[in-house]
Amino acid sequence: MDLISPRVYLCGIGAVSPAGWGTMALEQALEAGEPLPIQPLERFGWEAPLRFRPVPPPRERPAFFGHPRMRRASAITHYTAAAGLEALAGLPTEIREHRLGIIVCLQVGPVQYASRLFQEILANPSMASPMLFPETVFSAPASHVAALIGEPPVATTVLGDASSFLQGLALATDWLAQGMVEVALVVSAEELNWLSADAARLFNRNGVCAAGAAAVCLTGESRLGIGAELELITDAVPYAAARPCGKAAVEMRQQFPPGTPQELLCDTQGGAPAPCRAERTAWADWPGARRSPRKILGEGFVAAAGWQCVTAIHAVSSRQYAAANVSVVGCTQQTIGARFIPA
Repeated sequence: MDLISPRVYLCGIGAVSPAGWGTMALEQALEAGEPLPIQPLERFGWEAPLRFRPVPPPRERPAFFGHPRMRRASAITHYTAAAGLEALAGLPTEIREHRLGIIVCLQVGPVQYASRLFQEILANPSMASPMLFPETVFSAPASHVAALIGEPPVATTVLGDASSFLQGLALATDWLAQGMVEVALVVSAEELNWLSADAARLFNRNGVCAAGAAAVCLTGESRLGIGAELELITDAVPYAAARPCGKAAVEMRQQFPPGTPQELLCDTQGGAPAPCRAERTAWADWPGARRSPRKILGEGFVAAAGWQCVTAIHAVSSRQYAAANVSVVGCTQQTIGARFIPA
């Protein structure tokens, strides 16, 4: 268990989800507690469509859509930028431009242009557009958002299953402790096409995929805070044949305090069956309230882990709960958790 020292405060949150563009749309959907409508997604070469929950169009065209770097950017970059800019909205301009670090966490990554480029190569290699290639690499969203914000001094991309978002938070705390940055922006984002949704169906036959992004802004300066603090991040506990997922989930759970009825648990229920079973067993003794964003919004992969953290931070900063715990049991890699408290 890694108790955060020196203290780390939350200074902004942002979200894009099937509920809409913005944190309030996410919160309203989760508070309503009703799963959002499902839409069909046509599969290439298959008659039966897949099921998914798309991000609706924004009510108004975001101003950043006019930036030159956004002209060919994929949807995942749009989601990353929108969530990140919302999280940064309350910060002074000089911090955003000169003392900011960016961490973008991905699992599926930029699949729309990758699929399009591959189809063009198969159809006619000599006519495949090289202009599409930069949008197929995992680092594209972080690069675009860094340019949009003003080329901050440090930016990186973290790859993994849903647990990578919390590892992004852990990396951000290291940057702050070392004095590399004054504020660290951690964003998780995913986009969808039929190929990734069809692959996810192999692991969860009844699952409904989703797209979107979530952003969390961290700082060591209490004056910039929004009323919440990151108290701890557990060890990342990997699982494999030698250490089954259930055992890894229990090891992660044991690094949290027991919990009280006044606390909230934001879990990964609604994802792949095996990790969900492991998590239910590990948290069977939980005495407080629970929220499961995937049950409402869909399987958003690493973006869904970000939604868990955003709703946990909102619940604590608005004083709805005495603390909020986030449990992430990744679908392929590891388990990890985080705990937020009022500041």
